[in-house]
Amino acid sequence: MAIYIDPISPVAFSIFGLDIRWYALAYVAAFIIGYFAFRHLMGRKDSEICLSKKQLDDLLTAVILGVILGGRLGYVLFYNLPFFLAHPLEIFAVWHGGMSFHGGLLGVILATFLFAKKEKQNALKILDTLAVIAPIGLFFGRIANFINMEVMGRVTDVPWGVIFAGYGNVPRHPSPLYEAATEGLLLFIIMYVLYKYTRVKSKPGFLAGILGVSYATFRIICEQFRAPDIQIGFLTSWGLTMGQLLSGVMFLCGVGLIIYSNLKKQNKSLAKM
Repeated sequence: MAIYIDPISPVAFSIFGLDIRWYALAYVAAFIIGYFAFRHLMGRKDSEICLSKKQLDDLLTAVILGVILGGRLGYVLFYNLPFFLAHPLEIFAVWHGGMSFHGGLLGVILATFLFAKKEKQNALKILDTLAVIAPIGLFFGRIANFINMEVMGRVTDVPWGVIFAGYGNVPRHPSPLYEAATEGLLLFIIMYVLYKYTRVKSKPGFLAGILGVSYATFRIICEQFRAPDIQIGFLTSWGLTMGQLLSGVMFLCGVGLIIYSNLKKQNKSLAKM
């Protein structure tokens, strides 16, 4: 028997006629919590990052721009390019929805390297710390997806299938909740445990690589329950989705980064002998 849910308004509240949406609040919460989490990790005795308050604020600004610009451009290029070529002004209409995690990730990586070069910091060490807190943002984002009834799952007959009242009578997998649990909560636990209880953070780039491999794995699995994007559909006859394709590339890049960090650590050790 499916679970019937009354739709939740995408608008959390209004101020002077301005609608504040749950999706916007998810981003704000992710950035605020991420800022203080980064500062907490940087303040640990075993941290290899030392940024002034101004530098930390500049990094936050760079990350925000990377997420928003990269996420939007990623969606335009990967998911709906023909539409945006025909309606270029819609690229700027972010309130209509449409963000890509993989695009946002590329934006954050680019922003971090530009910041690190300007401030003479180690970009990989910063990315490792960002990798620990990134699942926090993923968790809030997927919860907002569920509230907005976005990226919902495929039709199912499992007892926990969800039907939003007034939006059809076909039960679907609550795939955003699957992703919130795996890409968000579980991935955060994995990253935090590795950061706190192992010495892998001494290998710049290792944790970032682990995030890439782990996220890609969870995303590929969750895509099996998530309906493909309407404007794209399946990319192959056997059901490959755009999310799985991009995650496959991300997986390989993560493996490459892990290998690179290990080799660099070994070379440093040999140089000291």
